[in-house]
Amino acid sequence: MVIAVEGTSDRTVLEAIARRAERDLEAEGIEIVPIGGAHAIRRFVAGLGSDARVRGLCDANEAHLFRRVLDDVFVCSPDLEGELIRALGAERVLELVDRRSFRTLQLQPAQRNRSLEAQLHRWIRSISDRSPRYLPLLVEAALDLDRVPEPLEQVLCT
Repeated sequence: MVIAVEGTSDRTVLEAIARRAERDLEAEGIEIVPIGGAHAIRRFVAGLGSDARVRGLCDANEAHLFRRVLDDVFVCSPDLEGELIRALGAERVLELVDRRSFRTLQLQPAQRNRSLEAQLHRWIRSISDRSPRYLPLLVEAALDLDRVPEPLEQVLCT
């Protein structure tokens, strides 16, 4: 079985979940493949052949693209970062991030009236290297608390 994910961060998170569960995905015949963005899903699936078993993990905004070509789609709402922030709770996430940098974002006029969860989400996604840097920390913290978001857990079920 192939699990198509949008990017490498998604694969990293799923592999961490599998490792913690002491699962050998390779032995189970499961391959997690980052496809380079949701718009590549049709081309990716077409390249696998008609007998391939494929499921997908994507963000809510891209679910329609995945559902056009896959029957088995798991959706992160609004995205992977949002699922992990919700699973951990904003206060726990705040303990894991660079507070000085985060505080700079909080001081911006556009952020002042937003919830802490929305601010954290914006902060993690605002610079390209933050998501790959913090997602492993967030997923490990979620695993420590046994709070794996449902779409991440379900996509790995065989």
